[in-house]
Amino acid sequence: MDSYQLIDYISNSVKKTPVKFYVQGEDLNESLNDYDYFGDDNSGIIFCDYNEVEAIKTKLGDKLSKERIEMDRKNSAIPLADYSKYNARIEPGVYIRDQVEIGDGCVIMMGAVINIGAKIGENTMIDMNTVLGGRATVGNNCHIGAGTVLAGVIEPPSADPVIVEDDVLIGANAVVLEGVKIGRGAVIAAGSIVIDDVPADSVYAGAPAKKIKDVDDKTKQKTEVVASLRKL
Repeated sequence: MDSYQLIDYISNSVKKTPVKFYVQGEDLNESLNDYDYFGDDNSGIIFCDYNEVEAIKTKLGDKLSKERIEMDRKNSAIPLADYSKYNARIEPGVYIRDQVEIGDGCVIMMGAVINIGAKIGENTMIDMNTVLGGRATVGNNCHIGAGTVLAGVIEPPSADPVIVEDDVLIGANAVVLEGVKIGRGAVIAAGSIVIDDVPADSVYAGAPAKKIKDVDDKTKQKTEVVASLRKL
């Protein structure tokens, strides 16, 4: 999707506040057979939207003796992705929103956040607490270091997204601004702030990031991507 399609998708989506509604009482099964209820006659959980809660409580009436609600979002426009569709390793604590593409053999580490419209190629590792903003694109066989931010672009819709080509290594806590393209095989040092396009096979460092050299054999040795870490 381009920005205009994503904006249309978000603006026209049904905003939802899903909750877990824990209930205790009596004769609950019969009263809740029209709902997504998991439990027995005395206690259980109802999976529903928050706007259904009052109607459920009214229906249960005196049969309801105790209740509790768990809510982790409010009027959410975009659901989380169905992780089962990805042939990838996705660790706990990851947030991947709908409309995200993830290639085979990828590794998504704890705390990573991947926003709508992002694309990740095959065998790429997205390290801990990394943020891929809307429409950010990462190629094959890359390593995006822990805490890195690839800025997102949904609005303004005319802006270009971050594009990271194949075989790129980005060190920890780097920031890549909107519209920047990082060429194939480039290396971005930890903590860099990348504000301009980076040519292929070059090493950039600093804030703002500047070219310090071309990728050589020593650089390749230090930045090797290990295929065995991508095993599923």
